[in-house]
Amino acid sequence: MKTLIVYAHPEPRSLNSSLKDHAVSTLETAGHEVRVSDLYAMNWKAVVDAADFGPNASNPLNVAHDSGRAFKAGTLAPDILAEQEKVLWADTIIMQFPMWWYTMPAILKGWVERVFTFNFAYGVGEHSDARFGDRFGEGTLVGRKALLSVTIGAPEPHYAPRGIQGPIDDLLFPIQHGILWYPGIEVLPPFVVFGTARMTSEDYPDIAKAWEQRLLTLESTEPIPFRPQNSGDYEMPSLHLKEGLEPAGRTGFGLHVRG
Repeated sequence: MKTLIVYAHPEPRSLNSSLKDHAVSTLETAGHEVRVSDLYAMNWKAVVDAADFGPNASNPLNVAHDSGRAFKAGTLAPDILAEQEKVLWADTIIMQFPMWWYTMPAILKGWVERVFTFNFAYGVGEHSDARFGDRFGEGTLVGRKALLSVTIGAPEPHYAPRGIQGPIDDLLFPIQHGILWYPGIEVLPPFVVFGTARMTSEDYPDIAKAWEQRLLTLESTEPIPFRPQNSGDYEMPSLHLKEGLEPAGRTGFGLHVRG
């Protein structure tokens, strides 16, 4: 298995750094290949601008279409091309990050915005009243899996179904469904460490052991059963879930998960 770890934390002595290092050692010891994109160490540029697209940048700038033209022409900025090559190389992508203000750090969102360009990660397939492109389970990145490894300062009950922070599955839905499943990447259930604000070094061995178990079972873990867009579950062209397919009482983001 070939694994790309996209790591986003500014402190080399952080829990996130330890989890990243433990993932590398665990996977390599098990015979897997690993590459790491340490975004802070790389001084990753988190903002999209015309410089990303070279001579294919238009005026006024059209980020989606300019990125697609630059991708096809091979004129994307070198740092973007390098990360796209890593994504294509990988069987599995692990995103290692702390949850800040209910989402991923800005530098990681910037990695997605710059690397997942038009034609590379989206904008492909037939677009008509019968089919709205190859996305949500289809697309250019089919055949890969992804896993979010997330640390959260607050305790787990805050993120329970009735917790004040909101259900953790809902908070991660935009990343898991909207970023990863959109271009066809199967998403494994996340590894979430809660209560890190009050964690001590004595807590780490148990966390590391649980993380190691997840890593060693990546290949056998069933992905989240998100509904493929073009499987017949959705009305066309509205893309509303067909009546009666949802389990009784299920609403919201959960509608888009089977079973």
